[in-house]
Amino acid sequence: MDVLNLIGGRWSEGEGEEFADTNPARPAEVVARGRFASAREVERAVAAAREAAPGWAATPHHARAAVLLGAADLVDGNAGEWGAELAREEGKTLPEAVAEVRGAARILRYYAGEADRESGEIYASPRPGENVLVVRKPIGVIGMITPFNFPIAIPAWKIGPALSYGNTVVWKPSSLVPLLACRLARALTEAGLPDGVLNLVYGEADAGTAIVGHPGVNAISFTGSTAVGRAVIARCGELGKPVQTEMGGKNASIVLADADLDHAAEQVVLGAFRSTGQKCTATSRLIVASQVADDLLERVAARASGLVVGDPLEDGVEMGPLVSSAARDRVSAGVRRAVEEGAKPLSDGGRLGDRDGWFVPPTVLDLPGTGVDFWHTELFGPVVGAVRADGAEEALGLANLSDHGLSAAIFTRDLGVALQAVERLEVGVLHVNSESAGTFPYVPFGGTKQSGFGPKEQGRAAREFFTQTVTVYLGAPA
Repeated sequence: MDVLNLIGGRWSEGEGEEFADTNPARPAEVVARGRFASAREVERAVAAAREAAPGWAATPHHARAAVLLGAADLVDGNAGEWGAELAREEGKTLPEAVAEVRGAARILRYYAGEADRESGEIYASPRPGENVLVVRKPIGVIGMITPFNFPIAIPAWKIGPALSYGNTVVWKPSSLVPLLACRLARALTEAGLPDGVLNLVYGEADAGTAIVGHPGVNAISFTGSTAVGRAVIARCGELGKPVQTEMGGKNASIVLADADLDHAAEQVVLGAFRSTGQKCTATSRLIVASQVADDLLERVAARASGLVVGDPLEDGVEMGPLVSSAARDRVSAGVRRAVEEGAKPLSDGGRLGDRDGWFVPPTVLDLPGTGVDFWHTELFGPVVGAVRADGAEEALGLANLSDHGLSAAIFTRDLGVALQAVERLEVGVLHVNSESAGTFPYVPFGGTKQSGFGPKEQGRAAREFFTQTVTVYLGAPA
């Protein structure tokens, strides 16, 4: 299939280089082809968004919501087909892919529902005959840069609130997953989105840089690596431009001695290996109470070794490939480096066999300590490394031993320890007795430290980024 850029309501081939979207399970198979947008086309996209901004902001909120609801119905109605396409271009298993597409529809519906919720506040004034109103208005043009790992869900949770609150958008998705980006944009335009309100441009880093630095873009929402995110933050700081970033994670799961070990092992495996570990919230570090460490690690390793790895479209497959050869090479090199530093592999990856795709085995490592590079470096793949801790106090300290602070999980029957974890752990998301990955669209999402900067995403927290307030002192005429 050919994918097209969307600028000012017009679908067209880009003026830049050709690119091919290939199946990571079968790299010779081309899923889609397209052309990158040129610098001139990025300029046109920003101009189109600016031209459309006043009209869209003036459109009644319920009319904007109707577009989101119509798009959600289209997304839901095509979940089977688009889920298969997502599995082919990104590599997650078909059930996960279909669930992601349906999740995108739920996100759009949630933000359509904002039209029925309060849109401002009123305060009493100490002056007679006066009230104080806090009114929310759109920011204007939002530049969005989204990653490969959730090619429709992450764009939905950025675009949904942006449009609902009356902003226009210039969006650059990852060039690894152009097809699902095209599907989402078409759903919105077919649902009645006016020309120029959403502009989709394919490109590499230079296109993202142009969007971030463009004076016609009022704010930036970015999801991606910490290194790139920090550069985006720095550039927006220079320009005095609002920025929202969701970056990397090195998420820890803590299993204490009183935990249900069967349940904990299953949840750790789900957190580490679903989506082939390509989640910012995936479990990467495992901290286990010394008394139960051997028992727990044996269960985790056995479950990991038994995972069915293969083509994500095949029935029964539990883990697909990484998204690219570069990702495979990076993860494989990280595992080799960990072993050279003293890590002991506990899982058997021999079931992979001879495959053409970008596969790596689900890997469980028993680490010699926290001094190894693996403890601090995000691999973004199906690898989890374990250390032992003597009690909850040490375990919580080890979990905080990271520059990242996105998500964590703790497994315990002790409510007091769970509450202690809420207070002590330096993360934006905490799971008690469930895997570290996973989020709901109606609650805030985002991290601390090097995992996030700016207002949180999702839920009503998104309103803090996608709107600006005007405080109005409303007095009666004299």
